[in-house]
Amino acid sequence: MQTYLVGGAVRDRLLGLDVTERDWVVVGATPETMTAAGFRPVGRDFPVFLHPDTGEEYALARTERKAGRGYHGFEFHAGPEVTLSEDLQRRDLTVNAMAEDDQGRLIDPHDGRTDLENRVLRHVSPAFVEDPVRLLRLARFHARFRPLGFTVAPATMALLRRMVANGEVDHLVPERVWAEMQRSLALDEPQQFFRLLRETGALARLLPELDALFGVPQPPRHHPEIDTGEHTLMALAQTVRLQASPAVRFAVLCHDFGKALTPADKLPSHPGHEAAGIEPVRAACERLGVPRAWRELALLVTRWHLHIHRADQLRPAKLLDLLQAADAFRRPERLDDLLLACEADARGRTGLEDRTYESPARIRQALTAAAAVDAGRFAAEGLKGPAIGDALRQARIKAIAAA
Repeated sequence: MQTYLVGGAVRDRLLGLDVTERDWVVVGATPETMTAAGFRPVGRDFPVFLHPDTGEEYALARTERKAGRGYHGFEFHAGPEVTLSEDLQRRDLTVNAMAEDDQGRLIDPHDGRTDLENRVLRHVSPAFVEDPVRLLRLARFHARFRPLGFTVAPATMALLRRMVANGEVDHLVPERVWAEMQRSLALDEPQQFFRLLRETGALARLLPELDALFGVPQPPRHHPEIDTGEHTLMALAQTVRLQASPAVRFAVLCHDFGKALTPADKLPSHPGHEAAGIEPVRAACERLGVPRAWRELALLVTRWHLHIHRADQLRPAKLLDLLQAADAFRRPERLDDLLLACEADARGRTGLEDRTYESPARIRQALTAAAAVDAGRFAAEGLKGPAIGDALRQARIKAIAAA
């Protein structure tokens, strides 16, 4: 029985990056010998075990054969006769198909180290097209390693387009799509994930609401970049500069979905695009299984972002409506997320990346003034039921006007 360090740990060490988790392949073992050695089985589709002390994953060397469509359309074989070379052959990218033995010697049958040095993401074999999850993983790797200068090999891009054309990508389960998308949103260049999906044609299948924005014009006065899809990805890039959470980044990704529905005779203006965007955002979130808190924030940003941009023009009553819609009196942190998303939207425009954005200060001033109103005094004055709510609203409007 021999163990080898494999995959991302080897790749990241060679790149000089921090290794956050390690995966191992075991050659010459059976499930019985692993459990006898104290390893705990956790693999559902193929034999994977957790080390009794470190908790790291140890997988038996295996081969795979395509037997159906989609991620689950594979038959696996794991046995003591499967070699390390056979196991590495089934992996997705050359940079992920390297191993180290217990002496630290590199085993690199597919020349992954050369591809690392040349900053190329390349498939191991034509079997790459058999697993649609690999398209998502490659898009995520592209986003992660793009800051280091990595590009996708032309032959690999051709395989990705084939996966879309032959319908393999249509068999991706929504949970896996969302998992890879969520992980990509946390990266330093999340926009690259969506760019690659669009270049392969997969974005139209997986997130058509976003894909539909490309080619949709906007008024050059407000959007020098003109294209709505480009603006969306520029705004997403700004969320990283603003150190926004992945939930805020997702909200920014969704905020202009309504612009794809603007009638042609109204272009390049988009009257009512905020309200029009509600249903596409809700549909995308439902299809992908987006967490409730993320979904609520995305809908909030979609509905209110234009109002926030025009905060200096809003009447006190509308400012109060905005604060109540954001539940800002009970959850001021959600208002912070909303304002951060709107700032990214305002900055995600060609030549306006460093603009001063004053709306958050005005809205926070309104919140401070409205929150200072003592609701208890209305009950003390003898008001009851809805009358208290009406009096509180009027008092808050007056306080916002005064501020």
